[in-house]
Amino acid sequence: MTDLLDLDHVTKLYPIGGFFSRRMMKAVDDVSFTLAAGKPEIFAIVGESGSGKSTMAKMILGNEVPSQGRLLFDGADIRTIRSRAAREAFMAKVQPVFQNPFEAFNPLTRVDEYLFATARRFRQAQSRAEREAVAEVALQRVGLSLAEVRGRYSHELSGGQLQRIAVARALIPEPKLIVADEPVSMVDASLRMSIVNLFRQLRDELQVSIIYITHDLATAYYISDRVVIMQKGRVIESGDARTVLENPTQPYSIALKNAVLPPDPAQASAIIRGKQRTEGVAAGP
Repeated sequence: MTDLLDLDHVTKLYPIGGFFSRRMMKAVDDVSFTLAAGKPEIFAIVGESGSGKSTMAKMILGNEVPSQGRLLFDGADIRTIRSRAAREAFMAKVQPVFQNPFEAFNPLTRVDEYLFATARRFRQAQSRAEREAVAEVALQRVGLSLAEVRGRYSHELSGGQLQRIAVARALIPEPKLIVADEPVSMVDASLRMSIVNLFRQLRDELQVSIIYITHDLATAYYISDRVVIMQKGRVIESGDARTVLENPTQPYSIALKNAVLPPDPAQASAIIRGKQRTEGVAAGP
């Protein structure tokens, strides 16, 4: 069976000092991994700013092409997706969820119009009633309803609500893969777990694979099936998420692990109190 996604020694180069410069920077350096078809999973790409993870997202979404190596989706090389029809078909199968939900929506456009436009474009929902029905189903999937968002603008909704609407919009084309680039970093801490739990639910109920791109090992550990850790464009560790994140072997991965708290608030508070006692600082309530 053809893999859903196959990165084969992918490298992305950018010129340093201008477009015509001969000096090149490797934003992504010789990365390989696959996502199997018919086996939905949450695949985390973890790394700090500048590690190459967002460049990976751009290539997987087809917004950039590899400088070297091959990136295949459903067996087709990303470089061959050129015509408008091919691009539309690809976009229906691979949908993004971006970092900042407030930037994903024009403040002068009602958010429900994004849902209706996506339904018309990818689901051929021609009538208003058809578009509303498609939007309602997608919103129900993320714990919202059309009645809650109808006629509202982005500034009238919370970050958590907007990110759920962004996920609902991504679900309308019925994709095989969602690429979520730092999807909880701009959401209040109290709402982050609801968003990551939503991704697990979508994997299980809709059988959609999710590439979860993050700098946060805590949420990656919590929801991921597999993980790669990137540093300076290279994958330095990869494998089963629990195995890699519980027992990292590279100094960079170990430092990342030691710098984060678990996603569960009770566990995090216990660790903070333990550190305070160790350092001789009075613990809070």
